[in-house]
Amino acid sequence: MGTLSAVMAKRVLSGIPELEPLVGSELGVSDWLEIDQKRIDLFAEATNDRQWIHTDPERAARDSPFGTTIAHGHLTLSLAPWMLSEILEVGGARMIVNPGFDKMRLRAPVRCGDRVRLRASLKALRKLPGGAARGTIAMTIEIEGQRKPAAFGDALLVYYP
Repeated sequence: MGTLSAVMAKRVLSGIPELEPLVGSELGVSDWLEIDQKRIDLFAEATNDRQWIHTDPERAARDSPFGTTIAHGHLTLSLAPWMLSEILEVGGARMIVNPGFDKMRLRAPVRCGDRVRLRASLKALRKLPGGAARGTIAMTIEIEGQRKPAAFGDALLVYYP
């Protein structure tokens, strides 16, 4: 469903407390992931969003300003958790919950065949009862060869021990 190429080693932490010194720093960059038509079609099927700009390559080539199909914006965003797992592993976290996003924006279309990756930084961390922590992760989903990112914003993640 896509191709990957190694960018950098995953950062592996032994526990949630090791997040604290990383506040204000870049966590890393994920591998590139190609967005192919099969992935777009599967997402369209799962969400019942079969708009032709996503699912009809012939019409998109003819009628779309993009010259091809494009990924759903929510498909692009839905890849962020997997891409973040390529960057960071927090040992001792039995569960990670995403209660939402802050100021997430879709800025550029991801065309079929484009490769995307995630660049992530730990913006803030708040300790919670029981040893849990809520992190604010600044995320930028980049498109290979383009200056404008596909998306950017902050993901809120709660790490539970």
